[in-house]
Amino acid sequence: MELKGSVTDIIFRNEENGYSVVELACKGRLLTAVGKFPPVTEGQELLLEGRYVINRQFGEQFAVEKVSIAQPTSEESIIRYLSGGLFKGVGEVTARAIVDRFGTDTLKVIEHNPADLAQIKGISLKKAMEINTSFHYLRDMQDAILFLQDLDIGLNIAIKIYKIYGADTQKTVKNNPYKLVEDVDGVGFLTADKIAAGLGIREDSRFRITAAIVHTLKEATNKNGHTYLPREMLVNECKKLLHLQRLDAEEVISDVIDDMEVAGKLVCIQTPEHVAVILSGFYISERAIAATIVRLAHMQMPLEISAMADIEEYERINKITLHENQKKAVEGCLKHGITVVTGGPGTGKTTIIKCIISILRSRKKKVALCAPTGRAAKRLTEATGEEAKTIHRMLDLSFGEGGIFTFDESNKQDADVIIVDEVSMCDEYVFSALLSSLKGGASLIMVGDKDQLPSVGAGNVLADVIKSKVVPVYYLTQIYRQDEHSLIVSNAHAINNGKMPVFDNKSRDFFFSSCEDPEEILATVIDMVTKRLPGFTGVEANRIQVLCPMKKGIAGVENMNVKLQETLNPPEKNKPEIRVGLHTLRLHDKIIHTMNNYDLEWTDEEGGAGSGVYNGDIGYITAVNPTEPSLTVTFEDGKTAKYSQGSLDQIKPAYAISVHKSQGSEFPVVVLALPKGNYMIMTRNLLYTAVTRAKAVVVLVGAKQTVANMVANTYMTRRYSLLADFISEREKG
Repeated sequence: MELKGSVTDIIFRNEENGYSVVELACKGRLLTAVGKFPPVTEGQELLLEGRYVINRQFGEQFAVEKVSIAQPTSEESIIRYLSGGLFKGVGEVTARAIVDRFGTDTLKVIEHNPADLAQIKGISLKKAMEINTSFHYLRDMQDAILFLQDLDIGLNIAIKIYKIYGADTQKTVKNNPYKLVEDVDGVGFLTADKIAAGLGIREDSRFRITAAIVHTLKEATNKNGHTYLPREMLVNECKKLLHLQRLDAEEVISDVIDDMEVAGKLVCIQTPEHVAVILSGFYISERAIAATIVRLAHMQMPLEISAMADIEEYERINKITLHENQKKAVEGCLKHGITVVTGGPGTGKTTIIKCIISILRSRKKKVALCAPTGRAAKRLTEATGEEAKTIHRMLDLSFGEGGIFTFDESNKQDADVIIVDEVSMCDEYVFSALLSSLKGGASLIMVGDKDQLPSVGAGNVLADVIKSKVVPVYYLTQIYRQDEHSLIVSNAHAINNGKMPVFDNKSRDFFFSSCEDPEEILATVIDMVTKRLPGFTGVEANRIQVLCPMKKGIAGVENMNVKLQETLNPPEKNKPEIRVGLHTLRLHDKIIHTMNNYDLEWTDEEGGAGSGVYNGDIGYITAVNPTEPSLTVTFEDGKTAKYSQGSLDQIKPAYAISVHKSQGSEFPVVVLALPKGNYMIMTRNLLYTAVTRAKAVVVLVGAKQTVANMVANTYMTRRYSLLADFISEREKG
């Protein structure tokens, strides 16, 4: 049904997603309308489409499905419109003075003859022009957003589009809706295609094919971590996406790739295997990373005294003896501008870091420690006793569209040496920013486990740096952190070396439960988490982390979360919850944040505040407001953030998470569900990564044959990246 009314009050508005509670004067009575509104102000006339609903707490409301805006017509509504807060410097007194002078022609004067406003006392010509500018901006934005909403574009994306194109929004979208794919994060090819179909754009339009190419390359990055695709693969993927009914479809797509290269949107590079097609942004980034790495690799650090003498002094003070490999690694890190130290669990990586820090501090050098995630940074702090930050926090990320680092090429960090741990998790975007922040003469020490799964984000930084053979790499193979009753470390190394782990269940920390059927695996995992392990380990059930190789299936992440939530945090009368997509999120639920959100604000336990919550952060829901709707989450590092409707889809239940999502984290107790699965997923390095996430206890639930198959499966999905080639090429000059 339709309603027409004048806005009398904006009771609530979420600027992030436009969700509003608006009071309207409609046919002599006041009613409350709720839903997503474009920016509106008091006094505006609205035409609403929707239906009446009954809210348990607030009674009858009009649930809005579509909003149309008309200019206010009565003098009182014009006064409310001008003084509603969207016109800077115009309060009720000024608004009334304007309307007293121009009456119902006020808006015509503001639009066409704004200089006339200067006739009114207190309004200068400059202020009159500002009122005119605000009027046009507001009208253009409302018109653009309503136009986009008519095309089934959500308000969040509509506002983002308007911020990019401004007054040209409608013209840009009508001329080439596929431009959105290139310019606007969150708009994919299918969305643009749907808009284009409504506008009558041909299926073989070059705009459409260009967008498909950009979309395919971006999807390859977002889903598989590739920074480029082989040309033949790119053409084939685009052909599937476009469904072109032409015999020469491949030739047409290939022609557009050539045109895009000429236009500078992408670069085609001949490699020994194929032609690589890479978006210009990644090409520039990988070239810059390569140049910095080669420069650092050729930089020799000045040594005032013998590094070996420093190491011996450290050994004497700390009453320890370093292995020869460890000593060589320490010495190399002190000598070179960039080094890699890699090894599995228990091989002494932390010992080396502590030794390096001690020596550098004794030489009055400034050292900074960092890691890609909050959990990894916290682990590094606990292990070394030194403050470690996330790379994002260390680079002082300033928050806006996409995130911009404060420290970069023009504003360097003060540290003489930066040590980055868990570097296998580092994607190219973050690593590039880290390199850009190094001041002249500063060095970088990269510490990680080369056999872990690669980063969730784009690229394969650690593997590419090692592959280039330009950077000194120190391999740690000797196991130190091990006792006779422990099997986690020795079994992890056995798996990594292609040997079956020990399954005698006699250790204190490594257990195996034999199950064949997925239903049995599911039931066993739930029993382990809710009953057996809390009593055995003393760890609360919701702190025990279930890991799954796959998202789908009976024993996959999604179903496992549903069943664990039913058991650990069932619905109750006074326990609020909301539905977000396929998930029910309830007070006290364990959740994981699933993407980098540089704008999400948080506070901490010490009264601090900031912005930015990152992919993989785990926390617990501490408040639920079903009316807004919104959730408050307190993360394990003490940060508390509020999620409103526009950001709710960024969190998911985390009683069970994928092995990929667990990278860089360490949990006191891990239960790994191992149903049979695709050989491309059930691999040795996935099993190795999962086992090494456990700090105190790990339990494998599945069939021995499944474990044996994984140990034998060395398949690794290739990541297409040119970084190693660029480093080698730069080194050769």
